[in-house]
Formats: sequence, structure tokens, C-alpha cells
Amino acid sequence: MSPSHNDTPGDAPVAPTSTASAAPFVPSSPSLYVGNLAPEATEAILFEIFKTAGPIVSIRVCRDAVIRRSLGYAYVNYNNLADAENALNTLNFTPIVGRPCRIMWSQRDPSKRKTGVGNIFIKNLDKSIDTQNLNDTFSAFGNILSCKVETDAAGHSKGYGYVHYEKQAEADLAIARVNNMMLAGKVVYVGPFTSRKDRAPEEQDKKFSNAFVKNLSEDVTEDQLRDAFAKFGVVMNAVVMRDEAGKSKGFGFVSFGVPEEAAKAVEAMNGQTLGQRVVYVGRAQKKSEREEELKTEHLEALQKHQGVNLYVKNLADSITEERLRTEFERFGNITSTKIMIDERGNSKGFGFVCFSSADEATRAVTEMNGTLLGSKPLYVGLAQRKDVRRSQLEAQHAQQAVARATGMPGPGMRMPPMMAPQMYPAPPMFHPGAPMQRMYPSQPGMPRPPRFAQGGPASGPRGPGPHQRRSGPPMTGPGGPGARPRQPAHGPAGPVRNGPAPVMSAFGLPPADQIEAVMGADGAKQAIGEQVYMLISQTQPDLAAKITGMFLDSLPVRELYDLLLTPASMEGKIGEALRVLDLAQAPISAPASIEQVASA
Repeated sequence: MSPSHNDTPGDAPVAPTSTASAAPFVPSSPSLYVGNLAPEATEAILFEIFKTAGPIVSIRVCRDAVIRRSLGYAYVNYNNLADAENALNTLNFTPIVGRPCRIMWSQRDPSKRKTGVGNIFIKNLDKSIDTQNLNDTFSAFGNILSCKVETDAAGHSKGYGYVHYEKQAEADLAIARVNNMMLAGKVVYVGPFTSRKDRAPEEQDKKFSNAFVKNLSEDVTEDQLRDAFAKFGVVMNAVVMRDEAGKSKGFGFVSFGVPEEAAKAVEAMNGQTLGQRVVYVGRAQKKSEREEELKTEHLEALQKHQGVNLYVKNLADSITEERLRTEFERFGNITSTKIMIDERGNSKGFGFVCFSSADEATRAVTEMNGTLLGSKPLYVGLAQRKDVRRSQLEAQHAQQAVARATGMPGPGMRMPPMMAPQMYPAPPMFHPGAPMQRMYPSQPGMPRPPRFAQGGPASGPRGPGPHQRRSGPPMTGPGGPGARPRQPAHGPAGPVRNGPAPVMSAFGLPPADQIEAVMGADGAKQAIGEQVYMLISQTQPDLAAKITGMFLDSLPVRELYDLLLTPASMEGKIGEALRVLDLAQAPISAPASIEQVASA
């Protein structure tokens, strides 16, 4: 797609020249940023796609710290720059779960990302132009670090986008050559990118001719609105907004012919009485501008009350706001109390208490949670935004649904004592060479990961060590000869129930002949891989992730499952993997860890 003037053929510009002679961009590490990812895109999916370009050190999909939902981007680390560059050149704009990904070199220096140097803004784009088209068009003017066409939730173009060049001279050349030229049948605007923060003062200072009027009485008409504002200048139009039944919505607009008259009307009429109410009069704003302003005010209010606003529920109907304040004021200075009521004025059974400091709020939560107030025990906790709470509940319900599908207990679920398998915390998704970290902190009482008994891999001589105690002959079971029997997770065995109980292996997995039917091929491989990783980490903690990735990449589900049940086979496979790694070692400098990339 080539830009062209919307003029006569004789005015067509010379074809844009490439800046190939400029010094090429040299990345500091073989790390790639992958953006525009669907929420369903996981590390496993990315690994299958990006491994075609070369050996991968680590992959991480960045997620929300609270609800663990994908933020829509990830980082991929390769062993060397050549493999990373190959991925950038061959996999950019590859569809991943229905969305074309956007790949660029990871820039760990935030000062370089936020300077705005080399960044341009393009608007009035035709809906047919996507990110790849934009990249192809503007790559003729220099080395593009990042390129993006903004889209809505359905993936349709919003008609504008951004291109970030390595050098400002390349951006200036693109602006000079493409601004006011035609792309796909539309004349586009191309100019320097200005951040929203820098644009805000300009928007506030610009002149306006439309005034917004709210809190109008229901009986105020357009004629009355026009007459009230006519003394400030020529009113071009006055309208009161109404619903489908013709009833006033309580707000309207007044349009002046001269901006100075509109400003004079706003200054004089704001706070004055019109009809039976005191009205608000201000500059009419675009919906997007007003939404941004409200969002900023809302975030400021949230930050102001972060950690000091308490949610109190299970209130008796007789509890008033004065009584609530009296009960909590011994913990510190209360700035506000509120009990929520319905349209009839009856208590909804919950409310809020806001303190002046986080320490006061913490003491109140510690001492008042579970306290009897009136006839009911209170629940007291830190107030959460509705969307955060909803996301947490959705995540919890999703875990319970998966647990029911696999026959394993999820949050809030318990299995009968005779059927309860031993549960272990699952490590996050891993790939060859990726450093393993706990996704959640260890909880008190959480059982340790499974260990091989005699015959399995160990860090010392086989058999019981000096600190191990054996209370009987070796047992033969799912864990292999010599594996110790597992104890029920919830106390002594209860009475035997009628009917067949669900069959689980010693690792809390469905039987080998059922696991793929229950969990699917990918889910089964991931679940088995987590158990394989924990076993390998006992003897090879530094290479556990790499060896596990090798197993997952080369072995089918059934063979992986057999490794769990056969310690001798597991030990042999680990030995083979170590020999392969020894042969493959080469003097390659250590790449940056993904944690360093994500923290940049």
C-alpha cells in the first residue's frame, strides 16, 4: 500500500526513499515483547509457536497480580540474538487464538520508552488498514520499533494508530512524506505523537460555544431555557433532553454563536436558580472526554481511601449509622459511615466505615470481625471495587468447575475422607530453561511435594537416611515398589459408602486410560508435567525446568504418565537428558531472565 496525493497526477511525490543506510538497531538482549494477545493465550500456546524460531529460554504471559487474568502481552527469551531476530521477522502478526500478535524487541529502559522520540500518530485511516498494512507502509522511512492500529473489543479498527521509529529523523521523514496523502482512498493525518497528559491543558484552554445545563426541573421547557440564556448573547439553539415518553431527563444544552458569549453564560449561570432548582452550567464535553475525567476522579477517590475504607456486612436491621460509628470510633478517627438502604428506606444489611489511616482500619478489622453487634456476628474486611470482587469470584467458580470436571476438590469443596487424594501446590507454567517460581506463597499446613521412596531418584544413597524412619515392610502401590502409603487428607477413614468411588492415582490424577478423556490432551500433559517437574526438582533443582520441557516436547502423554509410576524409568530418562545437555553445552552468554524483562 503506497501513499499518494489526492491531487492531479503531476503533483504525485517522489517515491519515499528508504533509510537503510542508517545504522541498524542492535538490541541489548535476545528478549521479545509479544502484544495484542487474547486472554486465552497461555505460555504453552506461545511455546508451540515460538519454538520454531529457535531454542527458548523462558516465556511469561504477564497477568494481573490479584485476579491472575492475562494483561494481553508476554515476553519470550531466546538463547541468542539470531533466533530472536528470526522470530521477529517470521512470526510478527501471526494469528494467536484468533488475534494477530505484535512482536517487538523488549526495551527494558523505561526512559527510552517514555520519551516519545520517534513516535508518530496517524488518524483517518480506512477500516481496511490493519497493523501489518500500517507497518508495511511506514517501514520504508526507517527502522520501526513498534507499530499498532487501535481496535475495539470486536477487533475492528478505530481509524487511528501509532508508529514508533528508532530515530526522530525517520519519524520526521514519515510525517513530511505521508501527511495529507491518500491511503486506501482516504486522506490521512500524520503528526508527532502527544501524550494525553500533555494534551489535557490544550483541551481545557480551547474555546467552546456549547454550554451544558443539568439539574433542570421537569417543567422547564426549551423556550424557558432559551430565554434564561438569551441575555448573554445570540442563542443558536436550546434543547432539553427527554426520554421516549417525552419526560425531561433533567439536563440540556445551549449553543451560542460566539465562544465568548458561551463562556460568559457559563460563568454567570452556574449555581443560579432556574425554575425550582439550582442548576449546574459548564462547558459541553465529548463523551470520551467526560468519561476520562470521571475515571480520573474515581481513581483519585480510590487511592485516597485505599486501605482505610472497611466493608461491614451482616448488620441487624436495627443498627443505625450513629450506632455503627459509635462501635468503631474507639479504633481511630472516622471520616464517614454509611449503611446502604433500599428504595423503601430499609437497611440492606451492609455498610461502610472509613478511617483516616490504614493502621486504624487494620485494628478495626482485627478486633471487630466476628464480633456480635445486636443479634448478629459482623463480617468486617477491606472494601473492594466491584469489578475486582467479581473477577475473584469468577476465578474461584472457574476453579471449582475444573475441579468437578476432573474429580478433584476445588476451593470450598471437600471430598469424602476415603477418596481424598494428597494435594500439592501446582507450579506456574514452565518451559526449558525458565526459572520456576511459586505462583502463590506457601500456606501453613500445606503437604510437601511427593518424594520417591526406596528405588526412586534421590540426592543421596538409596534407602532410608539417618533421619528417616521405616515402620514396616515396603508397600507396592501406584507409587512403585517401596512407595509409602498415603494418609487421608482429612483424618481417619470414614464409613465405606455404597457404590464405586472415583479412582485416583497417587498423584491426584485420573487413571492413565482416562486422563486424556477427562482433561483433554493439552490439559493432561500440563497436569502430568507439573508432577514430573516436582519429582525432577528433588535431584536436579537447577535443570528441572529444562529437563521437564524436553520430556513434554518429546514424549506422549502415556509415556509421561508411566514415568510417574516407575521411578527407575524416571531415573533413567533423567540420566539421558543430562547426557544430552552435556553434549549440547556451548559458550553462550547467559540471557536476561524474564523477571528482569518484566520488571523493566
